Amino acid sequence: MDKLVALCKGRGFVFAGSEIYGGLANSWDYGPLGIELKENIKREWWKFFVQEADNSVGIDAGILMHPRVWEASGHVGGFSDPLMDCKGCKTRHRADNLIDVSSKGVVTGDGWTHEQMQKYIDDKKINCPNCGKRDWTPIRNFNLMFKTHRGVTEDSNSVIYLRPETAQGQYVNFQNVQRSMRLKVPFGIGQVGKAFRNEITPGNFIFRTLEFEQLEHQLFCKAADSDNYYIEYKKKIWDFYAERLGINTKNLRYHDHENLVFYAKAAVDMQYKFCFGWKEINGTHHRSEYDLSQHTKFSGKDQSYTDPVTNEKYIPTVIESSMGLTRALLVVLHDAYMEEKLDDGETRVVLKLKPSLAPYKVAVLPLQKKDLTDKSREVYRMLCKHFMVTYDDTASIGKRYRRQDEIGTPFCVTVDYDTLNDGCVTVRDRDSMKQERVQIAELSQYFGGRF
Repeated sequence: MDKLVALCKGRGFVFAGSEIYGGLANSWDYGPLGIELKENIKREWWKFFVQEADNSVGIDAGILMHPRVWEASGHVGGFSDPLMDCKGCKTRHRADNLIDVSSKGVVTGDGWTHEQMQKYIDDKKINCPNCGKRDWTPIRNFNLMFKTHRGVTEDSNSVIYLRPETAQGQYVNFQNVQRSMRLKVPFGIGQVGKAFRNEITPGNFIFRTLEFEQLEHQLFCKAADSDNYYIEYKKKIWDFYAERLGINTKNLRYHDHENLVFYAKAAVDMQYKFCFGWKEINGTHHRSEYDLSQHTKFSGKDQSYTDPVTNEKYIPTVIESSMGLTRALLVVLHDAYMEEKLDDGETRVVLKLKPSLAPYKVAVLPLQKKDLTDKSREVYRMLCKHFMVTYDDTASIGKRYRRQDEIGTPFCVTVDYDTLNDGCVTVRDRDSMKQERVQIAELSQYFGGRF
């Protein structure tokens, strides 16, 4: 992880938030390559869950919502972490995280009561990971929502929240979307947007952050069909990570929830094997009719759907797929990072990103600046009309190849003196490091379909 963090900073993927002021815990800024990689992941998700899916559309709901939304969803009363303070070093820890780390992932504390977690921590004599002492305060709830005020007065009547999830925007717009787009159940609503959580635990780089983007898709269906759709969505997220993001399936697994919340019929996490253990990267949830029923109750507006053929009126069941973009980004980087021993004894660092995800698809490299800059710039300008391209003329060609390997660029195009005579360039493949000569006029066709 230290190597990956260093690469991310040194090559422009991720920077510590507010770094020149000493940083802000669990906050990160995404550099030029980081935002390209994020956008590529988002684009793949949108294509998979919205563009290529039957009867699926997207929305972009507001970050700030009426405070009653969060009462209806249960976040005001129940969206909290079980926290304990170490009396020795004054650090704060999540009780379920202490259990998870202590048992090396065998026991998670998922769905446990405070009493169950407290008993496990006492029985297993779990010490503070910071100072090594075992002197804990009792477990208490800590609400994760960021609270602010609307207007000029700061009182209870002006309280609003930064949304802790994007899903509620999809639920409260259920009828707006259904009616305006004339959709018939089953149909899906997808959304990509920022969410905010007042996390106090160490984040393992960008795994757990104060603000993040969520990729959420809600399928509205009949209760009788919901079990089949749940199974379908469970497989769907596996296919997304394995096929669309190119993740090694040996590092993926399902983890069914041990204890379900009262309204859920089923829930499963997709987990990835990081260097710090198996961790959740997606949740697939069978949410029953709870969400639309709650908003009917709290808003006073009936959220029922009427079948245009049978005239049957009912509250649709929701099957949800929810994932964090920054966690997906970390999965992609973690899985792609490799160190390869070469025949000459050197070691190269390479990000073997799926080409469609790579920040830059092609790097244009003049063999030498002298006499080759104009032709190289011409090739660069031609290619950048079709996809993201970078240009690098600093240091030896070998060092430039290594730089492109480190940021995951699939192909390098080298312009040499022969190019001026035969109109060909040398194309180098990142993974095999093999090279071949290609006509400049055929480059767009050569790269077509690879990204």
